[in-house]
Amino acid sequence: MLLNISAPAIANPVATLINESLATGYIPKLWKTARVIPSHKSGDSTLVSNYRPISLLPVMSKVLEKCVYTQLRDYYQYWNYLTPDQSGFRQIHSTTTALLKVCNDIQAGMEQGNLTGAIFLDFAKAFDTVDHGILLQKLKNSGIGDRTLTWFQSYVSDRSQYVSISGSSSLPLPVTCGVPQGSILGPLLFTIFINDLPNVCKASTVHMYADDTVIYTSKPNLPQLEAVLQEQFTEVEKWIKHIKLFLNTDKTVTMLFGTAPKPHKLQNPHLCVETKSNGPLTTVTSLKYLGMWLDPNLSFGPHIEKLSSKLYPKLGALYRNKSCLSPAVRNQIVQQMLMPAIDYGDVVYAAVPQTHLQKLTTLYNSFCCFALQCNYMTHHCDMLKELNWPSLRSKHTLHLSSLVF
Repeated sequence: MLLNISAPAIANPVATLINESLATGYIPKLWKTARVIPSHKSGDSTLVSNYRPISLLPVMSKVLEKCVYTQLRDYYQYWNYLTPDQSGFRQIHSTTTALLKVCNDIQAGMEQGNLTGAIFLDFAKAFDTVDHGILLQKLKNSGIGDRTLTWFQSYVSDRSQYVSISGSSSLPLPVTCGVPQGSILGPLLFTIFINDLPNVCKASTVHMYADDTVIYTSKPNLPQLEAVLQEQFTEVEKWIKHIKLFLNTDKTVTMLFGTAPKPHKLQNPHLCVETKSNGPLTTVTSLKYLGMWLDPNLSFGPHIEKLSSKLYPKLGALYRNKSCLSPAVRNQIVQQMLMPAIDYGDVVYAAVPQTHLQKLTTLYNSFCCFALQCNYMTHHCDMLKELNWPSLRSKHTLHLSSLVF
């Protein structure tokens, strides 16, 4: 805000500083010092592992990064360098498009009568463990010139961070690896760092959303499926070791998908994929992937059940405090706190059986009742008309139309 207000007075000096940085390939050390604020996620507040570090960088460094980011992004888009198997940090891509891609491929396998096996990779602190030397080499291999590489060398080197909590600050410590958290360039640099992963898996499909990665393939029978996935996973382990990332094998899991009768016919409906050092990967029958619960038949029934069990208690808590809330506030709470959970990813499960969708419609009607404080016997059409809200089916159609457009 301060920079916006003072732009007429400082625009020229700031532009001079940015141009000088790009010309000399040097970034001031002060612009590379991050203030880290711990944010509690959940669980025991005395455990450090239950906190998420939020890195705050100087505003001027972000202005510089934005200029570089725009040019770097346009360069890769022009040469079509980035893999189409990455949905993270890309225009007109999202977690929804990633889910649609993966789920559509799995459903296509089901329609052909095949089983689909998937390995969901879990990288340990992927953004924080990026090797700077390997990153710079990948930038060079992508066509970045020596002069620009000098700037990126300065960007990743000589960085430091300190922790600030309750008005106290720690001493700064050097950051020797990883892309800068809280930065504008960091996500794009990480995307470049793992851009060649799909080239490793030539016999299967890979899709990524940032570091959330799934490898999957479809085959007529389980032995063929296991053989291909084992071969692919062995190659992926070699690639991970080569670029010095770390795989959390305890959280890396497999899942078997197929039409309802198919997995049940198997004597042992599990995928056997071995790691080099930690035994077989765990096979699960339910998994939360990019915010959506997947089941072996892709019925999305468990996802809708979990969504309902999560939202009804919240609605109950709001009902208990309804006397403190005005009609406008109730309406706003529903629109901003409850509805996004129903809206998220609805295009992915738009074709599920009506019995599942009816549960969401009932939940939506409960939101309307709360917003209007009317009797639960009131017809939903009357409630929607009074609130000037579309029906749930109309919302799904609108979201699907927007996505297709």
